[in-house]
Amino acid sequence: MTVAALRSLLVRFPLVAATLAAGIVVAVFLAMMQEPAAQWTASGYALMVAAARSASMARSLMRGRWGIDLLAVTAIASTVAVGEYVASLIIVLMLAGGEALEEIAHGRATRELRSLLERVPEAAHRELPGFPAEDIPAADVRPGDILLVKPSEVVPVDGVLRTATGSFDESTLTGESLPVEHIEGDALLSGSVNGETAVRILATSTAENSQYSRIVALVQEAASSRPPVVRLADRYAIPFTFFAFVLAGMGWYLSQDPVRFAQVLVVATPCPLLIAAPVAFLAGTSRAAHAGIIIKNGGTLEQLARVRTAVFDKTGTLTHGRPTLHGIRISSAAFGVLTEDRLLQLAASAEQYSSHVLASSVIDAARNRGLDLLEGTSASEHATQGVMATCGSQTVVVGKPDFVRSVTSGFEKAEVAGGQLAVYVGVDGRFGGALIMSDPLRDNAVDTLADLHRLGIRETLLLTGDARATAEQIAIRAGISRFEAGCLPGDKVSIVAGLRERPVMMVGDGVNDAPVLAAADVGVAMGAKGSTAASESADVVIMLDDLSKAALAVDIGQRTVRIALASIWTGILLSVCLMVAAVFGYIPAVAGALLQELVDLATILNALRALRARRHPNTTAVGGTPVSTRAVR
Repeated sequence: MTVAALRSLLVRFPLVAATLAAGIVVAVFLAMMQEPAAQWTASGYALMVAAARSASMARSLMRGRWGIDLLAVTAIASTVAVGEYVASLIIVLMLAGGEALEEIAHGRATRELRSLLERVPEAAHRELPGFPAEDIPAADVRPGDILLVKPSEVVPVDGVLRTATGSFDESTLTGESLPVEHIEGDALLSGSVNGETAVRILATSTAENSQYSRIVALVQEAASSRPPVVRLADRYAIPFTFFAFVLAGMGWYLSQDPVRFAQVLVVATPCPLLIAAPVAFLAGTSRAAHAGIIIKNGGTLEQLARVRTAVFDKTGTLTHGRPTLHGIRISSAAFGVLTEDRLLQLAASAEQYSSHVLASSVIDAARNRGLDLLEGTSASEHATQGVMATCGSQTVVVGKPDFVRSVTSGFEKAEVAGGQLAVYVGVDGRFGGALIMSDPLRDNAVDTLADLHRLGIRETLLLTGDARATAEQIAIRAGISRFEAGCLPGDKVSIVAGLRERPVMMVGDGVNDAPVLAAADVGVAMGAKGSTAASESADVVIMLDDLSKAALAVDIGQRTVRIALASIWTGILLSVCLMVAAVFGYIPAVAGALLQELVDLATILNALRALRARRHPNTTAVGGTPVSTRAVR
């Protein structure tokens, strides 16, 4: 460590610096054979610290927190009373050093959370027609403003890219480690960092309502909450404190020496369980944020660790929520007259003039095949039924079966499997064929369900408003044990409320999922692509459009709770062993103080393990976050 770094630490932790200074003075007095001066200096300084800690102890007791201050003050007073002034000075150093270690560990554990908070966009460059870009506060940006984002700058508000291409670092938001390439018209999230080329964006939101502001609010909520296991650690301190005093009294009684009382209390101070649990939970929350998972409060981590039932929405959660072309069927009358590509080209050309949810999917399918869209004339849309347009020299009608049947001859009903639907196409008054569309299962859905089962999920359930045949096919393919089809939002809430295997985790993304996300024990929203309503109702928001993050969230919750409890009990057991040894006089006061500091250090380092991903063999990296091919890390 450099001199500058040491100086910085001493300035940051003045009690440590003051205690080291007092120790130097005591050492000088001892070297000069002035033991009374050394004793008075060490004892006076220790008692001043004890007096200050007494005020802190009173405030802690008023908040219902026990352990550290009560044992510390008693240990300092008892060592001073029996003349163990060096031990009293070491106890003070131990207290100051323990708090410094806790603060350093806290900073390490919350690094990812702080990186989000520190990158809040503060300024923007707004362009007005005929004028150079002007610098304005990000809070003054309004939807519709054209903004210039310079190289390496943070995107200040949500917007749409107005430059042909752009590369953005979205790792802070989503956990995606590689730069993400966007093209003109793509949506951009506030908080992402522009690449090496300046770009222009069209603002679609104010700074207050942008994605990054919502993330910051979630992070602040997560950082300020106290999970149940941390409050449980507080309750452990009450019997631990009582037990420590009983052992100290026993040591005094057996030895008839008050020094033994001080020796026992020295190794009981401070209580590491009150340090380890908060550090572990902050580390787990930070680890999740690094993976693109925002956990709104610490208590959710404990709930995630105990989840026994996982419930999924279908559209946009288990599936991509965007139908794709599965196949093209040419009618018998048009066979040999129309090719598949020509039928798709004509259908997509007509769908340019439709606002139906499937229109963009048909257009994308044509573009993916390299088909040019024809300019249409005389286009008219029949609401919820279909569209009719003249494309090139041909009249094309696209839509539902009854609509197409009413304006064409030779109509043939297409047979579709569960999970599929048909878009019917007529050309020049004759039925041409059908485009078979399907909303495919996500590529990682099967592995995600398998990972959840390995993590202890006993029951899985699919809730959807779709038809029974579609729900059944998706459930079978994903490996889900039960499904309920034709569900309205109120039905989903009732079903989740009636589940016996609890806690229940609900994963969804749409507006109609908001009620059930709020009703579940743990609501998980696919927030990157989903609705604001779902994100606000959920306890966990997945920033990356990646279903496997739901399993990763459960894994992080389980590992965090396991590490927190292990740290708590490691601290308790080590302290108890040292106290028992001190009862029989095997640990002098000075040695006990040094040993207790090692216990504190061990529990804090163990708690920080929650920052790291679990190691498994046969792993790959997906979306910048380490995951296994078959087991969650």
